[in-house]
Amino acid sequence: MRTQTLAIDFGTSNSAAAVLEDGKVRRLSIEAGADTLPTAVFFAPKGGQMLIGEAASSALISGVEGRYMRALKSVLGTGLFHEARPIGGRRQTLADIVTAFLAEVKARAEAITGQIYDKALSGRPVQFHAADPVRDVKAEDDLRSCYLAAGFSDVAFMLEPEAAAVANHGLSKTSQIGLIVDIGGGTSDFTLFRAAGAEAKIFASHGVRLGGTDFDQAISVTHAMPLLGLGGQLRRTFGAGLQPVPKAIYGDHATWAKIPFLYTGETRRAVAEMERLAVAPDQIGRLAEVLGEELGHQLAFAVEDGKIAANSDQSGVIGMGFIEPGLEAPIDGASMTAALDRFRDELSVAAAETLQLADIGAEEVATIVLVGGSSLMNIVRSEMTTLCPNAELAFSEAFTAVADGLALASAEAFA
Repeated sequence: MRTQTLAIDFGTSNSAAAVLEDGKVRRLSIEAGADTLPTAVFFAPKGGQMLIGEAASSALISGVEGRYMRALKSVLGTGLFHEARPIGGRRQTLADIVTAFLAEVKARAEAITGQIYDKALSGRPVQFHAADPVRDVKAEDDLRSCYLAAGFSDVAFMLEPEAAAVANHGLSKTSQIGLIVDIGGGTSDFTLFRAAGAEAKIFASHGVRLGGTDFDQAISVTHAMPLLGLGGQLRRTFGAGLQPVPKAIYGDHATWAKIPFLYTGETRRAVAEMERLAVAPDQIGRLAEVLGEELGHQLAFAVEDGKIAANSDQSGVIGMGFIEPGLEAPIDGASMTAALDRFRDELSVAAAETLQLADIGAEEVATIVLVGGSSLMNIVRSEMTTLCPNAELAFSEAFTAVADGLALASAEAFA
């Protein structure tokens, strides 16, 4: 069997793999019956096989006891990534878990194709950590180490929006300028390119650490968390008067990557004290229920479902009946827009900076190509069409464009 390069889009929320066969992209169903695999893992408390993808999510939703983890990519380059904790019956780091995830992707790809993949071409955001160049370099080093530990002998990286441009240059007419807008779970990336025959000429790429998980957090904090006591008041332990309920624990509960680390005795004791002092103890009691029954990820999924419904111009609810029968938070397009309004400037400024890097005017952009699940959010489309008033929107394969482009580029990656 000959060895080949495996293209892997290791995403914050979803991952995908593809290979180049006879000059054409072949997507690999590393999740049975699907082109993408949720970037999620699940561990039983006393050990056993690590579950990944839909199997991990199903274990969580069905109430199996254990530890569910998602958005692992967001902690690359941080100290937390190498901090050993008891997970799945033994002490391990998030680096160990990402390595095991990538090893499973490799094994599944090899089982599907009958090939051996000793090299990987991996996508990466333009910036893992926009405000910290040292941490940004460390994040790529962390990910490279995980690939090597997973069994690859060599790994190369390609910017995700540039891979998307390679896959989607045909959506922009030859000689016209296109803008890739790649909004994933953890980052927003932009690539300005020109369709040049069978290739894409890259002018500039830029990115910021802002993505769908940030949208979810904002919606959770504004819509769901007030029903768990956020915005309430506590009586003082000593003396008269009231003080606000601490906000930090709610922000952590609304952040995918931080949820698993809240289930500690220290946190539960702190919330029990909050409930004792609360002016509205029933609300804090709901927070205690989420901690006690480890329902944080189910709440995050409910918020995500509410976001999707509201983005479709539907009035809906964030269903929280698993916390308390009948509990729900209303959500609609207007309330969601208000929750996400603070992200508008960051998105539009980052896209405008991409144009400035290339010294190309916004009016010259003919096509905006939307990539990544969160690029489909109304706020993203609104900001991008306002910035580039002459551009037409083009919808790529939102969840596989990066993997497709990586596969197309894989033939030259190690040349």
